Amino acid sequence: MTHLMEHMPEILSHTLLDTLKLIPFLFLAYLLMEFLEHKSGSAAEAQLKRSGKIGPLLGSALGILPQCGFSVAAAGLYTGRVITTGTLVAVFLATSDEMLPILVSEGAPLPLIFKILGLKLLIGIAAGFLIDLVERVIHRKRSIVTEPRIEELCEREHCRCGEHFALSAVRHTLHVTLFVLLFTFLLNLLLHGIGEEKLGTLLTATPVVGNLVAALVGLIPNCASSVVLTEMYLSGILSAGAMLSGLLVNAGIGLAVLFRNNRPVRDSFRILALLFGIGTLTGILIDLLRIFS
Repeated sequence: MTHLMEHMPEILSHTLLDTLKLIPFLFLAYLLMEFLEHKSGSAAEAQLKRSGKIGPLLGSALGILPQCGFSVAAAGLYTGRVITTGTLVAVFLATSDEMLPILVSEGAPLPLIFKILGLKLLIGIAAGFLIDLVERVIHRKRSIVTEPRIEELCEREHCRCGEHFALSAVRHTLHVTLFVLLFTFLLNLLLHGIGEEKLGTLLTATPVVGNLVAALVGLIPNCASSVVLTEMYLSGILSAGAMLSGLLVNAGIGLAVLFRNNRPVRDSFRILALLFGIGTLTGILIDLLRIFS
């Protein structure tokens, strides 16, 4: 404790500097994301409704685009049985939430960013088609319910979809900046208290442990989880596979909307289990095959 108190001024200064330098990049990234979402959000949702058998392909492609509310829309469409299980899972797996703006603001190399996005896209497509194929083979039957209004879901989850895109960008920037500030402070405390090498070894020495921990963090229906996972990877604490285990599972507040509206509840748990299994196993394979080495 005495050691940490001695280094507290250094920890605080590093935390503030590391966070402040991200704000301009975060704002520009969110400004672009919000502009794209306001211009194409309704069109993307309409395309997903008409996707039919190619739903997993279109869902994964649309999910990979920087739109923070698309997983919410997909959850609503699935609740109304407008899209298939495979299409919903494809959207959830491809959705990046806060990963992309964090990678951009931290100056991650473009080849790395495209590699991560490409893997999420391909995994979403493959998993979605496989799930739909299995469901057709076993002739799974589901009752049809009335489709909820996406606008109502967004209001309930405080998405503020109707805001001007510049105001939304400011709100997102401030929100994520607070998460980054808190996480950076806690991370600096850990690094000074435990040591970066020991902390990294704790999560990467046994790949399965790191993947499971990351996947559990990814299940938290909040942007904080994707911020934490991305920052831990960039800090060298998580492996690429572990980060992807968490980010594949993470679907923003889409999962929260699914559990709130989808019936029967066991169907939502089935989708949760699919996401967790796919995310964890994929991350383990990525680490074993050293795809990011």
